[in-house]
Amino acid sequence: MKDANPRIRSLVAVFIFLALTSMGARAQDSADGFLSDLHNFRVSNYVALDAYYRFSGTGDTDTLNEIVQGINSANDSMNSVAGSDSGVLSAEELEGLNQEFDKFKNLMRDNINDVRNQGYPDLRLVSDMANQALTMNEKATELYRVAQESSQTDTNPRVEAARSAAVKMAQMMAKYSVRTNSSVAQTFQGSSTETPLDEQARELDELLASVKKGEGTQELKAVIDDISSKWQFIRGSYINYNENNVGFVIDRYSKGILKGLATTIELLQGNA
Repeated sequence: MKDANPRIRSLVAVFIFLALTSMGARAQDSADGFLSDLHNFRVSNYVALDAYYRFSGTGDTDTLNEIVQGINSANDSMNSVAGSDSGVLSAEELEGLNQEFDKFKNLMRDNINDVRNQGYPDLRLVSDMANQALTMNEKATELYRVAQESSQTDTNPRVEAARSAAVKMAQMMAKYSVRTNSSVAQTFQGSSTETPLDEQARELDELLASVKKGEGTQELKAVIDDISSKWQFIRGSYINYNENNVGFVIDRYSKGILKGLATTIELLQGNA
């Protein structure tokens, strides 16, 4: 019996260690999921905004459905963030972001109704929505940083660069869409404080260069190469806007880049 006690104590210690390790892994997974939801929230809202600018010029039902899909995606991410048990953000911080999102959704609803009922947008309300999108994104980005620090999550630097590149691409896509839709282009150019497109394009250059750095599978390399090819094809249009550029081509390639970055993030996380 005397010999059994040390063995029992040893086994109990092992079980406690394994339990603590498992709890730590679950907490890490929870924090990672939280950051992923915040990221998807930021991208989805700009995808919805891009679709609205196109909808404002056409009133097309398919484009309206794109707005709804973007808002629903952002809503799902917001609900997931609000319902998270990760504890990385306070209830006040989460409620603050949710209130900003509610303002954005209300403005989106009002702007959609203007186009449907009047046939054209109210430029004042469109401007309010663009500024609200930027305010909301800045708050979400700040909370993303806070969540990283409070959870002490060491995210793969290439994943972080890919996420930042996706948000940047979505912002640029929406801003470009403003310029290519005649109903809003002449007197409205997006958020009043947003960084100009050519500067954003150069920032994207740096982010994509960071995504490329490092080893990876052939599949990862192929996806990143495809992103680079698409970006080089449309980069000049973002740097030097030209009214003769075909807007839907820019939009399609931009969405292709967003899809490629989402795949890149999945592959990088799988390789981590």
